[in-house]
Amino acid sequence: MVTGDRQHAGVTPRGGPTPQPTTGVATRNLVLATLGFMVNFWAWALISPLGAAYRDRLDLTGLQQSLLVAVPVVVGSLGRIPVGALTDRIGARVMFPVVSLLTVLPVLFVGLVAESFVAMLVGGFFLGLGGTTFAIGVPLVSSWYPPARRGTALGIFGIGMGGTAISAFTTVRLREGVGEAAPFLIVAAALVLYAAAAAALVRDAPGRPRPAGSFVARTWATAKLPATGQLSVLYAIGFGGFVAFSVYLPTYLINAYGLTPEDAALRTAGFVVLAVAMRPVGGWLSDRFDPVAVLVVCFTGSALLAVLAGLELELLPAGTVAFLGLAALLGASSGATFALVGRLAPPEKVGAVTGLVGAAGGLGGFVPPLVMGTFFDLTGDYSAGLYLLAVACLGTAALTRGPVRRSARRSAAVTG
Repeated sequence: MVTGDRQHAGVTPRGGPTPQPTTGVATRNLVLATLGFMVNFWAWALISPLGAAYRDRLDLTGLQQSLLVAVPVVVGSLGRIPVGALTDRIGARVMFPVVSLLTVLPVLFVGLVAESFVAMLVGGFFLGLGGTTFAIGVPLVSSWYPPARRGTALGIFGIGMGGTAISAFTTVRLREGVGEAAPFLIVAAALVLYAAAAAALVRDAPGRPRPAGSFVARTWATAKLPATGQLSVLYAIGFGGFVAFSVYLPTYLINAYGLTPEDAALRTAGFVVLAVAMRPVGGWLSDRFDPVAVLVVCFTGSALLAVLAGLELELLPAGTVAFLGLAALLGASSGATFALVGRLAPPEKVGAVTGLVGAAGGLGGFVPPLVMGTFFDLTGDYSAGLYLLAVACLGTAALTRGPVRRSARRSAAVTG
């Protein structure tokens, strides 16, 4: 007798599960994956809104403050490689609750124990674990949705990036209104509750292909795929730009425009919310039209807006238009990039490809805060860093229009 889950699942010609879009099980897993992504990203972003407070309390330089907020980003990024590979092997049903529970430990350490710059770096290093959940959710969602709806589904999953907005909105207010430990205790409780729900309700797709071979061999084979390198560049600029602004924008707004920490955090939250809202739009546009064309528009527009931001005109309206426009385009580009991942990656390697591409995106978010902090320490100005972003976006638009477009056409010819 066929189970209820299997009644909604088929198999693609390449061996991957292709559930029908009407299945309620697919919707449930999409919701749970999105919630897990959101809660863990909330934990991942706890240090950033408090960067100015840590700077004053620990007497940090601009570069040290940048390093403090960037360490969780780089660890969460590199950690996606083994976590994505493990998800391919043992499934999201195990990985989501395990990673969520492990993230509780650095959350409590940072909030209750760490009292020095070195201790904060150690806590931030392990806090990066929360950022790896992205590489758990993508293969889970991809396995439950057919290619025609995968871009939209992955875009909806990307709403989990809003965990950084929750952190920006609440961390400073909770710390000042309730107590220094309050945001960390609340996040720890949310992680425990989610882990229990995930253990009870998350289900891997029936017929999910399991890769063979060692982790090193599988990772090397995945890294050699042409699509992996191309998609990694796209995500390093698109999602990396989003991550960089989400963690460094409060510091930038305080130093460049003299805003209060609370005002800067609220404006950063607005940036994050818009970027998060545009991610499913990017996925939807990719399902309806050509994801390559969506990406070219996003990166070209981002280059123009980065130049406008680099002029450092008045915050209203020029600066606001520049940063909100960047939020919209970078968010949409992230959704479009993973619409391409769903199309180009072999079903048994979606987690591994996601891990490598996600790592590139996080690393793309690690470098800009360090560059911006260095420029500010040397010159007292951020413009050069923003102009470098414009150049990077133009180069990525050219890469997308050339090699990436050719790879997408070859993949469509093979699968079509």
